[in-house]
Amino acid sequence: MSYYQMLRAYAGQETLILPGASVIIYDEANNVLLQKRSDGDWGLPGGLMEPGESFKETVCRETEEETGLTPAADATILFDVFSGDAYYVEAPNGDPYYAVTALYTCSRTEGTLSSGDEETLDLAWFQLDELPDRLRSSHRYFLQLFEKSSQFGDDSA
Repeated sequence: MSYYQMLRAYAGQETLILPGASVIIYDEANNVLLQKRSDGDWGLPGGLMEPGESFKETVCRETEEETGLTPAADATILFDVFSGDAYYVEAPNGDPYYAVTALYTCSRTEGTLSSGDEETLDLAWFQLDELPDRLRSSHRYFLQLFEKSSQFGDDSA
């Protein structure tokens, strides 16, 4: 049973605050890696924090589980943290929570790209001006912020 499942079992349908991390993995041509999740939506690799983890450890673990890639430590940079009323979510089953998301960027990874995780239907690289229609709205917003940032187009990281 995951930490989230234990929390939900204890709290029932009370509103939770759930910390997690996501990562924008990009290559020299500024393509970004997206994951097609089991619900059919595309999004950034990432997930919920487990007890004792830092945000960076969370994003590294989740990325490896979902993509087969390990973000290079020196190329994984905290971009921003997102929280507040705008990040209130109701899960498909009606469970309410506030997401607190630490967003990282990563310009270099190790390993082989593979979607060996049950949460991942597909993995693909996209140009920022050709993102899929079924992209999670918060992730689309994160990518818009990234495109406007000084990190976009910088392959020196």
